[in-house]
Amino acid sequence: MANIKSAKKRVKVIRTKTLRNKMIKSSVKTAIRKVLAAVEAKDQTAAKAALVSAVSTIDKAKTKGVLHKNNASRKVSRLQKMVNNIG
Repeated sequence: MANIKSAKKRVKVIRTKTLRNKMIKSSVKTAIRKVLAAVEAKDQTAAKAALVSAVSTIDKAKTKGVLHKNNASRKVSRLQKMVNNIG
């Protein structure tokens, strides 16, 4: 553990930010899993609804700096492609 006051503060801040990032990443993964489940079930309407929610979640993560913009775009693109190929 650090002895300097500013180093102690950095440890606290980093711990808080890490928890926030984990929460956001977890919600992104959950949203993606919902889309994949709907695609597996070949349910077009559920997949489209889940896709809208997933894109929103991914964009929020991108805005907050948790995901890189290219990473977010790639995830959205792949999900969109899967939903479009149902049927």
